[in-house]
Formats: sequence, structure tokens, C-alpha cells
Amino acid sequence: MNLNWTPEERAFRDTVRAFVADKLPADIRDKVMRHRRLEKDDYVRWHLALAEQGWGAPNWPVAHGGTGWNAMERLIFEVETYKAGAPRLLPFGLTMIGPVLLKYGSDEQKARLLPRIVTMQDWWCQGYSEPGSGSDLASLSTRAERDGDHYIVNGQKTWTTLAQYADWMFCLVRTDPQAKKQSGISMLLIDMRAPGVTVRPITTLDGGHDINEVWLENVRVPVGDRVGEENQGWTYAKYLLGHERTGIAGLGHCYRELEVLKSLCRHQQTGDGAMADDVRMKDKIAQVEIDIAALEMLLLRVAAANEGAPGPEASILKIRGSEIQQQLARLQMEAAGPDAWAYDPRWMIADDADDAPGDDVACAMGAGYLDMRKTTIYGGSTEVQKNIIARMLLGL
Repeated sequence: MNLNWTPEERAFRDTVRAFVADKLPADIRDKVMRHRRLEKDDYVRWHLALAEQGWGAPNWPVAHGGTGWNAMERLIFEVETYKAGAPRLLPFGLTMIGPVLLKYGSDEQKARLLPRIVTMQDWWCQGYSEPGSGSDLASLSTRAERDGDHYIVNGQKTWTTLAQYADWMFCLVRTDPQAKKQSGISMLLIDMRAPGVTVRPITTLDGGHDINEVWLENVRVPVGDRVGEENQGWTYAKYLLGHERTGIAGLGHCYRELEVLKSLCRHQQTGDGAMADDVRMKDKIAQVEIDIAALEMLLLRVAAANEGAPGPEASILKIRGSEIQQQLARLQMEAAGPDAWAYDPRWMIADDADDAPGDDVACAMGAGYLDMRKTTIYGGSTEVQKNIIARMLLGL
């Protein structure tokens, strides 16, 4: 971050750095910097440390347990914590359903659910995509039929990230099958421990289990756990997606992986010396560094112009952030060379790493590369984002 910061912003940066150096557990930092898989407890410990500092919800208003930080302070916090090796803040509660509840939730929902998000008493997951409804999300078929003070929910959700840990799922369901696609959808908050909820793992390319399919079979959901009005869920879904896509830009992740790339190049040897001195690699690193700086400026502009409510500009952030993350993964693979292709899923698990073949750092690059292939798909594919930009920003 090369900005003309004010003295107050520099002081805030130093405060964040000191906090992370003191409070981030070394074992978590080691896992993150070596691209190893984090467990539920790792995320919870970091979230609790932030909550104790009063930083558990960086983008929320103070009245609901947030920090009240401005766009620049949130950016500094994200970049500095990521660069220091902190895990990402789980977005499902903090930057997805949290803002929706703040804007559209009932007073009872805010009082009951928001404090538990900040302290990680409740872990949330997202029930949007279905086997036949991905890019065309409005075609979803999961049904919710009214039965007195409850809805009876039947259907299937897929690609549900970390649902194996989740206590709650914010879920889009069809409550009026006769209405046009977008008009007959509601948003329900579903207790993942309710009878009829089944979570089944999906193994990803890197051998991990981050995503799942969720089956809903005659699940009874209280009407009080509906967000806002019945059949108005598409409005709430779009509001949530704006926050999700802004987060997917992953500026902090980009800065951290840039440092990983530079470190790898300093240690990798070519026929003429360190790869860091290779003019072609220097050019590639310089270009991606320029792209990250441009992403940072765009993120600040969008945040300042749409404080608290990301607009269609979030689609630009999502595209560029996704592409840069993939470019960093490709360059890391290039720097690691043939060693990266020796990737073994055991490298992702700290207890098994000693038994896995290959070089520690280089093998981790393979996992990162495979994992980053999904960034231009989840949260709305690049093609979908371009359509949004063309229609809502360019008027085409």
C-alpha cells in the first residue's frame, strides 16, 4: 500500500500491526503462510481475539457491536492482518447475512442473532446455489410451503462452503411458484440442527472438504426466521451479493500472496542465479503489483461512494480481484517450477505434512493454484458480472 497516509492513518496501521503481532497465535500464522488447511477452531480463536479487542465486526456500526471504521481504516485492517498471516474473517455472518439483518431484519432478529455472529457463537453458511441453479440463481427450486406459524422446506443446495461447521444457513426458497422467477423468492434463516437437514461433503481439486451439498427434507422453519417480507427475498439476495462480491475482491489476500511470490522468487534458483533477478519474472511481478494497486484505488472509490451499500460496481471489483488472485497463483506455480506439480493433499494438513513427499513451500503452490480456479465462478461467474456491468453501469 503506497498511499499518502495521514498521521492518524499511520498510527492506526501501527496499532493493527502491534495487535496482530501480539494476539495472532503462531500456529495459525504458520498454517496460513504455508498454505495449509485451517480447522474450525483456528477461525474461532482468531475471531474471538478480535471480538475481545472490539474489532469483531469491522464493517458494522458501533450500535450493533461494530467498529464504526471508515473505508480507509477497514482497508488498512484487512491488508495488515492478511500480510501478517491472519486468516480471513469468515464472510458469511460478518459481511453477508449481517449487513442484510442490519438493513432488513426485525428488531428481534438483530437482538438475537447479531451479537452471536461477532463472538462466533453462531457459524453461518450460504444456501443459494442448487444443482440446476447456479449462474441463473433466480431459477432455484427449493420450496417453502406455509403451514401455520412455520414453513415446510424441501430441496437441495450445493457448493455450500463450510456447511459442516455451520449452526445456521441463510437460504433462498421459492414461496410462490406461480410468480415470475425473481418475485416468488423468500429468504429464510434455517437452523442447521433442525430435523431434515443433511450435509454431505464434496471433495475439491486440492483434496479438501470446504464445500458441501445440503439436503432439506420437510424442514420446519418458524415464520419468525424469515428475513423481511414474503416473496421479497430477491431484493435481499441482491443486497447480500453486493457485499459478497466486494469481499471476493480479496485485496488483503492479493497483498499477502504477492509477498509469498516475492519470497519464493528470492529462494528459487535458476541457471543464472535467484529467480528474483530474472528480468522476465521481474516484469511479471511488476505488472501484477500495478494491478493490485489499481484494485486498491478502485476499492476505495467504490467504498467511499457507496458507504455501507455496495452497488453494481461490486461486479468490477469481483472480476478484477478474482483475476489477480488467479494470476498470483499462476506466478507462484511458475516460480516453484516442477516441484509444485508434486502436490500431495497431505501437505494441507499439518499433522500429515511430515509424511508427504516433496518440497514444503513448492508443494503448497499446487494447492493454491487449484483452489484459485474457482474464484472467477463463485459469487457469480465473470460472464454474469459482465452482464451486470453492461446492463446496470453502461445501460446496454
